[in-house]
Amino acid sequence: MLERMREGLQGPWAMIIVALIVLSFVFAGVGSYLAAPVETAAAKVNGEDISARALDQAYQNERARLESQFGEGISSLFAEPTYLANFRQGVLDRLIADKLVEQKAQALGLRVSDAQIKDTVLGMPEFQVGGAFNNDRYLAVLRQAGFQVDDFRNYMRATMTKEQLSRALLATDFVVPAEVTNQLNLQRQSRDAQYAVINTELFKDSITLTEEQINNFYQTNIDQYDTQEQVSVAFVELKIADILPTIDVTDEQLQEYYQFNMANYRTEEKRRVSHILVELGDDAAAAQAKIRAAQAALNNGDTFAAVASEFSDDTFSAENGGDLEFVAPGDMDPAFDAAVLALQNVGDVSDVVTSEFGLHLITLTDYVPEQVTSFADALNEITESVKQEQAAEAFFGLQQTMAEIAFEVPDTLEDVAGAVNKEVVTTGLFTANNVPGVLNNRAVIAQIFSDEFIADEMNSDVIELNDGHVLVLRIAQYEPQRTQTLTEVQTLVESQLRAELAQTSALQYVQRIVDAGTDEQAQVLAEQSVTLLPVANVTRNSTDTMDATAVASLFTLSTSNSQAAVTLANGNVAFVELIAVNNVTTPDLEASEQLLNRLTGQRAQAGYQAFIAAIKADAEIQILN
Repeated sequence: MLERMREGLQGPWAMIIVALIVLSFVFAGVGSYLAAPVETAAAKVNGEDISARALDQAYQNERARLESQFGEGISSLFAEPTYLANFRQGVLDRLIADKLVEQKAQALGLRVSDAQIKDTVLGMPEFQVGGAFNNDRYLAVLRQAGFQVDDFRNYMRATMTKEQLSRALLATDFVVPAEVTNQLNLQRQSRDAQYAVINTELFKDSITLTEEQINNFYQTNIDQYDTQEQVSVAFVELKIADILPTIDVTDEQLQEYYQFNMANYRTEEKRRVSHILVELGDDAAAAQAKIRAAQAALNNGDTFAAVASEFSDDTFSAENGGDLEFVAPGDMDPAFDAAVLALQNVGDVSDVVTSEFGLHLITLTDYVPEQVTSFADALNEITESVKQEQAAEAFFGLQQTMAEIAFEVPDTLEDVAGAVNKEVVTTGLFTANNVPGVLNNRAVIAQIFSDEFIADEMNSDVIELNDGHVLVLRIAQYEPQRTQTLTEVQTLVESQLRAELAQTSALQYVQRIVDAGTDEQAQVLAEQSVTLLPVANVTRNSTDTMDATAVASLFTLSTSNSQAAVTLANGNVAFVELIAVNNVTTPDLEASEQLLNRLTGQRAQAGYQAFIAAIKADAEIQILN
């Protein structure tokens, strides 16, 4: 009854409510529950279809969620065909898992009663006003979401049935207290050690390389010496920003722009109103009596907000004293609009107004008069706008010229550059991984490294980098991918081989320390003037006193196997010896509770995924799209 009025006034709130519901739909989508023409199927699960429309809806919902959360960073990934295909497949896999759980719940005889559905719907905040279920809002939200009442009930039944099985599975896993205690104690454990880092540089001078070793190393690692294809690019660049300083404007042009765009410099008057609505219903006389009673209350000095709260049938606005916020002509019924425009002063109250929604009393609560920005005040803005327009016009003309000449004279950019008074810029050689500055654009890179473009040796079309920024380019020099000869990489190969052999020697030296007896160890250490440093209370997350790789090795040692040689990430080698294990047994109830919850959640998720994998293995699944 009040739908059109509320759509006009409550639009943003309605959209928020709809968004909340859409989020709760996860991947199911409305489409699978609405009557629709025959659709193509994306997959069949044990003979039941997952429609292509349901897949598309789920894909769009998940993509929108990620783009909202991560912004442009994630948006650029969707331009990659491989990522897009994998993402879409992941969405389909989740829909298949959802269908399998639904089928399993039905097979187990799980059911949801009408009373359970009703209680759930009554408790959903999306359908509440002032903390209580509101049927008008419920129907309005369902309409905007594309649901009929029966369709929504069926959707809720299917969702709640699946949730019964999901909750039951997730609730069956548990972690015993002893497991939590043991793991917490291990996490809090620290260790004392002796530690030394042996720099591989100590062993490089003693290494003599033979031609055979060098050649064998080169052949073994020959893939490392493949070059990437490289290009040098010549291009002509054109930007609106370069044209702007050359633009001059006249007073006549500025005045003409101001007059033509006067609407941009005029702020229309705004009126904020409140109303009291009495619906006509089937008893017009009763409605007339009610609106007259409200009018009498106002005449007796009662505030408009109090009277609206008592008499108004528009419960949405009545909660706020009848406030409809600022309204503009066309928002309401014509009779309502006319009455609003007739109110001259804040506080004025209209006579009874009849609209298609019922009977109204309207009051003006705020008035903002029309405001016009003068030509003088807007001059700077107008000048900038006129210059931008003229620069854009000149830019598009030059862009067209660039396109025509680049096509007509395809084997050089000199004519293009001369026509737009720009220089031809030529880059050095670069690969697809280190594209310079202005060329580091997805469309440009795709053009540059296109096999066809490289082979043609002609000018490109005009490439638009963004609004007001274009270029034309051509390949100036091309170096294909190839394997460098041993002669070309001799120095690099020798350096790599020497480093590898030095690391091997260092590792052998540390292993001698590990293998040496107590009496011999000091002698071996002295060979390279190595001193073992004591390190106390090293935790699993320590990084200040020991390398992270050495810390990880330390926590694998035991009293019976207390020494280890460790290759570090930087290429050096370390000696690590366990001296003592320091256990912490003091109870920590808060940490125990957190760990218990985390372990239980992890185990429950793992169990649920194992359940999905098991029923999936037994299912007949066809991917059709």
